[in-house]
Amino acid sequence: MRRYFGTDGVRGPVNQLPMTAEFALSLGRAAGHVLTRHLSHQPRILIGKDTRLSGYMIESALCAGLTAQGMDVLLVGPIPTPAVAYLTRSLRADAGVMLSASHNPAGDNGIKFFASDGFKLPDNIELEIEACIDNLPPLPPALEIGKAYRIDDARGRYIEFLKASLPRRMRLDGIKVVVDSANGAAYDVAPHILRELGCDVVSMFDEPNGYNINSECGSTYPEHMMRRVVETGSDIGLALDGDADRLIACDANGQLIDGDRVIAILAEHAHKHGVLTGDAVVTTLMSNMGLERYLAEHGLQMHRAAVGDRYVLEMMREKECNIGGEQSGHMILLDHNTTGDGLMTALQLLSAMTEQNKALADMASDMVLFPQKLWNIVMPERKDVLANKQVQALIADAEQRLSGNGRINVRMSGTEPKLRIMVEAEDETLMLDVGEPLTEAIRELIC
Repeated sequence: MRRYFGTDGVRGPVNQLPMTAEFALSLGRAAGHVLTRHLSHQPRILIGKDTRLSGYMIESALCAGLTAQGMDVLLVGPIPTPAVAYLTRSLRADAGVMLSASHNPAGDNGIKFFASDGFKLPDNIELEIEACIDNLPPLPPALEIGKAYRIDDARGRYIEFLKASLPRRMRLDGIKVVVDSANGAAYDVAPHILRELGCDVVSMFDEPNGYNINSECGSTYPEHMMRRVVETGSDIGLALDGDADRLIACDANGQLIDGDRVIAILAEHAHKHGVLTGDAVVTTLMSNMGLERYLAEHGLQMHRAAVGDRYVLEMMREKECNIGGEQSGHMILLDHNTTGDGLMTALQLLSAMTEQNKALADMASDMVLFPQKLWNIVMPERKDVLANKQVQALIADAEQRLSGNGRINVRMSGTEPKLRIMVEAEDETLMLDVGEPLTEAIRELIC
């Protein structure tokens, strides 16, 4: 049983367990002990963070715990999560850490670990760290503690890594782009790299102050970006989240292009170039049935994983697929990076538009999405709702009403105290007629 680690590291409101300075210190000591006891060299770990005010506090406490346990720490400052995955590999660190709560509000924060290969830590290592937190090992002698170093060129290294993913000598001249950085980790990197590649850039929400990350901006509030695209006559809009590991786009008409449509575009483009491994992609239980039909019409398969980029990645490696992602905008392009990367996804979209000489609206334009809606029920306390027989009966009755013309997915969020209810149907009226009463019935039962 996990006590602290969820599907995406440790996360929660700051100054409440587990996101306190004391816990971060203990976590640093536990992680330092577990990660280094099998190493024969001086161990090194890299720490990046997004732009939350609490990042300074958590970084200092975690760094203290890691160095106290004998690890050297490489501090790279505010930088996207995928940059941490890349730099951990590039700088030959033994592990990496990202301090971020992704798309959550500024009052939350999180701690996410990467292994030396840039992939997330295996479950057994996370569980070993958890077990160690309540039974901390002895501290090493005074002269065997670690050191902390600042890496000043981290953002530049990541920008060059991103540019290297494009076809040789490709430029994006003439493309007008609106980019919403969510006042987050990509506030500097995102507009910078797009301008370097020749884009005419309209930059939004790129002035973080520690409090405004994800505040009515970014991938969870794309409406501002969509309006700005139309107002400025731009070709494409790009909205990142706080740690820039997800992307939501829109076309020149201000129409939203979610993760499902992005997967369709990138998969079709890769297939035409003969580089889509397994002739398949990996998505989640939330992905639209319209995507599945569209891919099948093009001779491609779609494998569904549990919700969470951790599970998408696991299935991608199992099925030997190089493209996978979530409807919410997490795209994993294994030919380029080991985790979701919003800017990498944006560059691959722009590259496909340039190579095909097409507007974004014309790409995968014949994909018809089923009407789908997600309802959230905030839980006063975490309960095993899905084991409740009355809840199971309500879901079964709702599925019967769909009569095979849609589907229902009910799950607990892995990052927030919420029950998520997704209903999808060929007909929007049927979808709402089933979803709304089901949500209300479950809310009355469990709240």
